[in-house]
Amino acid sequence: MHDDLTVLLVDDDEAVRFACAQALRLQGLKVEPHDSGESARARLRAGFPGIVVTDVRMPGMSGLALMEAALAIDDKLPVILVTGHGDVAMAVQAMRAGAYDFIEKPLSTADLHRAVLRALEKRALTLEVDSLRKRFETERDISSRLIGRSPQMEALRQTIMHIADAAPDVLIIGETGSGKEMVGRCLHDFSSRNKGRFVPVNCGAIPEPLFESEMFGHESGAFTGAVKQRIGRLEHAAGGTLFLDEIESMPLNLQVKFLRALQERQIERLGSNDVVPVELRVIATTKDDLLLAARDQKFRSDLYYRLSIVVLEIPPLRERREDIALLFEHFILHAAEQYRRPAPLVPEALMRRLTAYDWPGNVRELRNVADRFVLGVLSAPFLSEASAPAADTTQSLSDLVNDFERQVIVDALARHDQNVAAAGTALGLPRKTLYDKMRRYGLSRRSSETELGGTAD
Repeated sequence: MHDDLTVLLVDDDEAVRFACAQALRLQGLKVEPHDSGESARARLRAGFPGIVVTDVRMPGMSGLALMEAALAIDDKLPVILVTGHGDVAMAVQAMRAGAYDFIEKPLSTADLHRAVLRALEKRALTLEVDSLRKRFETERDISSRLIGRSPQMEALRQTIMHIADAAPDVLIIGETGSGKEMVGRCLHDFSSRNKGRFVPVNCGAIPEPLFESEMFGHESGAFTGAVKQRIGRLEHAAGGTLFLDEIESMPLNLQVKFLRALQERQIERLGSNDVVPVELRVIATTKDDLLLAARDQKFRSDLYYRLSIVVLEIPPLRERREDIALLFEHFILHAAEQYRRPAPLVPEALMRRLTAYDWPGNVRELRNVADRFVLGVLSAPFLSEASAPAADTTQSLSDLVNDFERQVIVDALARHDQNVAAAGTALGLPRKTLYDKMRRYGLSRRSSETELGGTAD
């Protein structure tokens, strides 16, 4: 359980330090000896995979000062104090301040081993719980942005979480409106690069004469009109993510220049001979078959293979029809808040039409339909008896009551900006009861980023 954990052993007495380290290593434990509190302090960070065992009285940073610094970094980090006989009262006070345990000198290797094992077991459990909590929160977050219960969306989310932190270059393939930019942003946001910039570039929107300047930058005087230095998109994205939208539209004669920059991860600004390193991740999107384009000499095959370390394919909406109702309900709540309208109940006839439709514009088109539905201007092929939320006279009393209750909850959430606590107070319902009813009726609270296609491309 604690094979990967380390014991930071701190003692300024070389003989004691050596003896304790040897005793613990003979028990199969990983030990990292330090001769000062300052040295051990430099190794600590939040989530440190191990514990601290430190003598109290040391020159420079004392064991108590080290404990205080360690707990300020990670208040769950076990710190064991080694004290002299006259320091017991002080050690008891230190335990009240957060020390995990203390051992009195002269040291018994058996006592040391037992205390260390208990601390390691506690640390292992703490780290496991923290890891599970972080994973749960992260998976919940990505599920609120890439919406869908279909197997395709489950697999897509899992792949994103698996590769996000590794940061390989990625090629995203999907039809127009399927949500390629949202997938790219999730790859960035759930990686260690999320402190860096996410720099989107529409490859088809940059005029060919300006391409090199836009991508690589230029120095003052590099060409007519270059009155000051410009930092290009690659350099601007250093430390973060460069997002290349519609990579298939990049002019063929410019692809070789871009390929060299990607391969070497360095650029030269126009008008300069200085090489500038650019450490970044590259995510490209396309709606075309780039290998077919390469065979037709419309796209460089070497650029394709450079970009496609990992390929993510976003399924079109027509291939995951089980997600349509969930997405449509979300977009209705979003539109109701945006346009300050009540969120209308979706008639079954309309939902049947939505599910049967082929969605050539994918998620973006579905969102537009939801906007029109909330605004009361729904058009063909959805406009019919489905556009009016009339009661179905064949429904049972129980179904009618459920429909009414669901609509009341939807309206309350819309009035209170999707704040569940406020809506529950207004309805006189405990928060847990309201959440249970929302789950029963397939309702979800809107998040500002809760969409697959909010910025669908």
